[in-house]
Amino acid sequence: MQLREAVPADLPALLDIYNDAILTSTSSWDYEPWSPVQHADWYAHKAENGYPLLVAVEGSELLGYATYGEFRPKIGYAATREHSVYVRDAARGSGVGSRLMSELIDRAQRSGVHALIGAIAADNEASLALHARLGFVEVGRLPEVGRKFDRWLDLVFVQLTF
Repeated sequence: MQLREAVPADLPALLDIYNDAILTSTSSWDYEPWSPVQHADWYAHKAENGYPLLVAVEGSELLGYATYGEFRPKIGYAATREHSVYVRDAARGSGVGSRLMSELIDRAQRSGVHALIGAIAADNEASLALHARLGFVEVGRLPEVGRKFDRWLDLVFVQLTF
């Protein structure tokens, strides 16, 4: 497995991974799949702002991605980033998320980020366990702040401070 920065040719695979998460999980709280235009705008925003967008590839298959971006728009939050990691269903549990997150953490540290924040659905036990293994600590839990699949969802904030 290789890790590298995403390129425009990766957009269809990135969109497939994200849209699968929308339709089948609480990893994303969107209800409707994103269009290619929405996803291209998201990619352009990452590139324009210098945010990393790491992909894991095995041969020609894109297995997952990790990125971070602005936590909040106020200047006082400038050294804090909110991250996300998504792994193709067939590759979950194989270490892809761990490798992606380890590299993302390294890049965050090298670029002067002080804190990485994750916002994770409380029912996403695999993601919570991954983050705990990487040193993230739970810093907040917001009960029933989201709704998807006809049920209320709790949101867990995790943080890694450098």
